[in-house]
Amino acid sequence: MESVAGQDVRGTLPEGLGAAVRDTAGEIAALLRQGAGMELGIPGSQWTVGQAAAHLAQAGELMADIAAGRARSWGDGTPQSLAAANERALAAFGERGAEPLAAMIVAQADACVKALEERAADETLVSPLGPMGPGVLGSYLLTHMLGHGYDLARALGRAHMIDRARVELTLPFLITAMPRVSEPARTARLSASYTIRLWDGGRFGVRVAGGAVAVGPRPPERPDCTILIEPVTFLLMALGRRGQWSALAQGRILAWGRRPWLAPRFPALFTAP
Repeated sequence: MESVAGQDVRGTLPEGLGAAVRDTAGEIAALLRQGAGMELGIPGSQWTVGQAAAHLAQAGELMADIAAGRARSWGDGTPQSLAAANERALAAFGERGAEPLAAMIVAQADACVKALEERAADETLVSPLGPMGPGVLGSYLLTHMLGHGYDLARALGRAHMIDRARVELTLPFLITAMPRVSEPARTARLSASYTIRLWDGGRFGVRVAGGAVAVGPRPPERPDCTILIEPVTFLLMALGRRGQWSALAQGRILAWGRRPWLAPRFPALFTAP
């Protein structure tokens, strides 16, 4: 993960992460402020634009509180419990206005970055997906905003804010979260090692054995399967926003190795966080 290993001179965050979080929040706010239809439905979701924006505001507050050291409970760490906690929180939060929510999203992102910059690099914070360091929590917030920002852009017919540089900054969180959202029914009988490589970017390794999943920044020396994938496609697939078959047909995913047929099985090993 050489491309995300540098340290921000202001604190403990990987280089560029604080700016990416703030810029993404600003771009989401701009989407909402451009005459957004808050009642429009999100494609592929039961939420409206207003509900997705409210969820982003609530999640930003949650992350800012965690970054500041204030304990917060939000599900039990499984994707299913997080979804249930999100629905309960939305039901108790009535704001759906574009301007108030845009302001909240920007303010909470800034508060989270400021709090994380004051943390020691080796400090542990307890997130909805388990313990993680400040840099990983910041990567978590960015990943979350990019996923829902993409949803808002699609609903509103505007350009999304995901690019290669931002995808690189999501890797610390995704590497940490993947074992926690693996699917036991699909990993139980599989023994395999993967190298995942982004076009012109980072790489990481995944090992599956005996139902256990290990993910780390160092790829295996002799992986069974290497998957090379275009960065934006990678993040959209990781977040459950895109399927693999159209990406394969468009040449955005390539696979090789001793067992290349393992590539199509890889996405189903995980539930989108």
